[in-house]
Amino acid sequence: MAHCERVAKPVLQCLRNSYTRALPGIQLQARGFQSSAVVGDAQPEQQPFHKAPDPALVSSPRLERRLMRQGVSPIGSRRRRAALQTSEGIPFEQLPYQCFQEARNILQADRAEKLEEIEKMRQKIAYQEALSPEEAGGENAKKSRVTAMRLHLERLKISADINDPLVKRKFEDGQGDMSKPIYRYLTDRKWREYRRKLLVQRITQMKVIPDVLAHCDPVVDAKLYFGRRQVQPGDFVEAKTSMEVPKLNVQMFEAGEKLVTIAVVDPDVPNVEKDSFDFRTHYLAVNVPLSATSPRIDLSQLSTDFQVVLPWLPPVAQKGSPYHRLSVFIMEQKDAKALDYAAVKAQSASREQTLLRTLESRYQLKAIGAHLFRTQWDETTAEVMQAIGFSGSDMELRRKRVEPLPYKRRNPSSFR
Repeated sequence: MAHCERVAKPVLQCLRNSYTRALPGIQLQARGFQSSAVVGDAQPEQQPFHKAPDPALVSSPRLERRLMRQGVSPIGSRRRRAALQTSEGIPFEQLPYQCFQEARNILQADRAEKLEEIEKMRQKIAYQEALSPEEAGGENAKKSRVTAMRLHLERLKISADINDPLVKRKFEDGQGDMSKPIYRYLTDRKWREYRRKLLVQRITQMKVIPDVLAHCDPVVDAKLYFGRRQVQPGDFVEAKTSMEVPKLNVQMFEAGEKLVTIAVVDPDVPNVEKDSFDFRTHYLAVNVPLSATSPRIDLSQLSTDFQVVLPWLPPVAQKGSPYHRLSVFIMEQKDAKALDYAAVKAQSASREQTLLRTLESRYQLKAIGAHLFRTQWDETTAEVMQAIGFSGSDMELRRKRVEPLPYKRRNPSSFR
């Protein structure tokens, strides 16, 4: 035995004895050899975390992607999920930090003041609504005064909950109730930080505005899906993928319900005879209800009796033509009134003759949301063109050579 081992042996024995005395509740049971397992000793084996990750605790990007492929979204931010892995499971509102609790007391007192103001404003609104038009100074003055007071009431509701940590936590976890003004306000603010800027950049740089419509100020968050794939504004979509009717998720940030018109327009259809481009409407639906609590719209499930004017036509780009811009517009109908479906269908029978600008001016529509995706010739386009009966799959478009002006032509004899 080496000298270092002889010196370390008594130290190890002392540590073993002290560790055994420190755990008096642990009793080692001797068990003989036997052929069958004891039922009482059998315990269900728990799967390791990497095989069954918890969406509330996962912090690894690889495990997050695995959950997303399974259709489960991680809860909250990654930083908070990593912190919860080592926490003691104390409820959020009972955290034992004096500064935190004192701050919550101040916020609760401020919220109580806001609630008193909300109650006073409701009484004022009820008083104004009870007045006759003569006492209020006219019907228009009464209506404008009540509308302004209701807007102020909504702002008070938002300011009462804007600093509540529980509200912020629910919003970060994606559990916000969109019927409440505070969650609509937070969602709108987050959308305007990046997603709206990206959308406006794409539809202006790619000249969708003003090629399709003269103006569009997006106030709703429109998301486009082909199956499980979410299409970002300006992404290329294969022809075979676009054969499936898309789905929309249009998130409003206002209370109430609206009726909207949904149109998908391609402004890049080549016209060889005129040497220019034409429009083609790939989808048109009217009288589609939309609210903050029901944002999902499946274009394939809309009624063909009073909503779908032109069914979905898969977009294709002929070989040799530049990429096509497929623009999706959500148009608000005036005063949430339903359009005459028969009249719209009679006037929009042709996909090539239906112009979105004409519909906008004729029915007083207002563009409140937009989206954009592109398509180009790929290996599946010929198959899709044959499936939908589109002629020209065996023809390739080529640019016509432009002859230079006489003074720009190269004349080798003059170079000598």
